[in-house]
Amino acid sequence: MSNTTTPVTKERRSHSSDLVAKLINERTEMLATFCRLAGIEPYTADKPVQKLLQEFCQILVDYVAAGHFALYERIVEGKERRKEVSDLAAQIYSRIADTTDSALDFNDKYDCEDHCTMLDELGTDLSQLGEELAVRIELEDKLLNAMTRR
Repeated sequence: MSNTTTPVTKERRSHSSDLVAKLINERTEMLATFCRLAGIEPYTADKPVQKLLQEFCQILVDYVAAGHFALYERIVEGKERRKEVSDLAAQIYSRIADTTDSALDFNDKYDCEDHCTMLDELGTDLSQLGEELAVRIELEDKLLNAMTRR
């Protein structure tokens, strides 16, 4: 058996690498914005908080979508040929889906453009979301490491 990589395999790996890079970029932007938002307590209904909160909600949804619709969907649909990657994805996918639900719940609560006035729970909600994001990132990293092994 030859150890050479076929053009089709190279193309698939290139596509996977592009998906991984997109996910990492979205994650980095989301984490930076999360930290900026977490650092402006106390939360009041003034414009800077609302503007940053809206920016964060958009980036959060983009990040979740980059993982869910690009990477995980590809694996769930059986397009991932490496057994190690698909087995790992099967083990962790339900927990990642839970973190997606948490992120979307946060977005539903706080994606209210310039009329968010109920910010009393924002600190607590950010803390809980941060815990969920930490779990998601840990699981994603396991999957991404498996995907990038040659």
